[in-house]
Amino acid sequence: MNRRSLLKSSLLAGFSLPLIGLNDVLATPVGGSKKAKNIIMMVSDGMSTGTLNMADLYANRAFGRSSKWLGLYRDNKAVRALMDTASASSMVTDSAAASSSWGGGMRVKNGSLNVGINGEKPQPILQKFKENGKKVGCVTTVPITHATPAGFCVNIDNRGGQDLIAEIYLGLKFDVMMGGGSKYFGEKRPGGNLLPKFLTQGYKVVESRSEMLTLGKSKPVLGLFAEDGLPYEIDRRHDAKLQKEIPTLAEMTTKAIELLKDNPQGFALQVEGGKVDWAAHSNDLCGLIFDQLAFDEAVGKVIEFAEKDGETLVIITTDHGNANPGLFYADEANKKFDNLQKFKHSNTWLLGQLDQSFSEQKIMEMIKENQGIEMKADDVKSLLNHFKEIVPGQLYNESNLPFYEYGKILSKYTDVQWAGMNHTGDYVELTMFGPGSEQLKPFVKNYELHNLMLKAAEMPESFLVSVGK
Repeated sequence: MNRRSLLKSSLLAGFSLPLIGLNDVLATPVGGSKKAKNIIMMVSDGMSTGTLNMADLYANRAFGRSSKWLGLYRDNKAVRALMDTASASSMVTDSAAASSSWGGGMRVKNGSLNVGINGEKPQPILQKFKENGKKVGCVTTVPITHATPAGFCVNIDNRGGQDLIAEIYLGLKFDVMMGGGSKYFGEKRPGGNLLPKFLTQGYKVVESRSEMLTLGKSKPVLGLFAEDGLPYEIDRRHDAKLQKEIPTLAEMTTKAIELLKDNPQGFALQVEGGKVDWAAHSNDLCGLIFDQLAFDEAVGKVIEFAEKDGETLVIITTDHGNANPGLFYADEANKKFDNLQKFKHSNTWLLGQLDQSFSEQKIMEMIKENQGIEMKADDVKSLLNHFKEIVPGQLYNESNLPFYEYGKILSKYTDVQWAGMNHTGDYVELTMFGPGSEQLKPFVKNYELHNLMLKAAEMPESFLVSVGK
């Protein structure tokens, strides 16, 4: 007799709760099922604890409510742990090695996707789930060929080979792949246009929000909504054209679940807020907070589905910290932090509009109009000077924009400061909800999640990885 039947029988027999035990009842995952038919893993890429914290502060002050993620803690709905994020080559991981630890169940060197230090090529977890009858997919706000989704899908020793990763995807025939990165699939792809081949394989290729929202369930889906990464959420929500053309992460996630959920064997889906990481690399506070909130909106949609479904394990985490931003003490910290509510555009968008030939007054007006900050003349002069000091080739800065200096200047007006512009070795938040979450220990290493997901879904033991490093 299963637990649900036992509970029903005991209640009918005079509410004999001791037959089960109070602790047994309280430990039962949402939905009353031990097996996770579905797995949804949600990754806010490059999310330092300060990012999660500030997004929650913003939500409380701007909307009068908690973020969905921290709401799970406040309502005691989820299991919580810390996770060690190291790679095989460093205590500070990159996204490729981090995702590979989950996808392949072992630590690999930075830059590698599921290729071990001795050449091992463990089968990625979405291939395992697909082989066992589940529908599978990935959704992201960066190229779908980028490190985090690819870590669940492929074996390749160089994360930079995104045009090759796109070709590997063609052979895998996964059910839903949506995000940016059209340049790795279409006419601009160095190795030739792959889209006709995807169509021949039976895929539905969609390139706009309206096409995505009207998708039917008869075909596998490749959604490509930007040439590279999708726009920052703050820029999308203040541009009518982008709102019409570009879906939100929550919309992509909801549609992916809709397309996958009717499979009798269940599904496995990875969801990534990839531009949280890009914003942190750029010390772009507004880009960071609003993309974290967009990720949080997707969290809300997933939890809503999982609560109704009762057979879905939801994992919410990040692959590593990045730049360690935080709100620092000052007499006007509340007021300055609330300046974020005036922002209409990211630093990336704003700096892309500026030209060294602009007058200081014009730049001050642009900043006031688009970010609500009445910037002092000395700070504008400093910004103009730093345009001349950018070193070409800096990470996520192909346009050679003064991200670091502008982030530092804005800290005077927001009281948010940054520790740097790159990944950190921090232990990170790990949250689970639903069947299988009871397996989570208070402290885990990233590669341990691979077997945890497989065990929660009661996959064949042959799929389990015997040794993680």
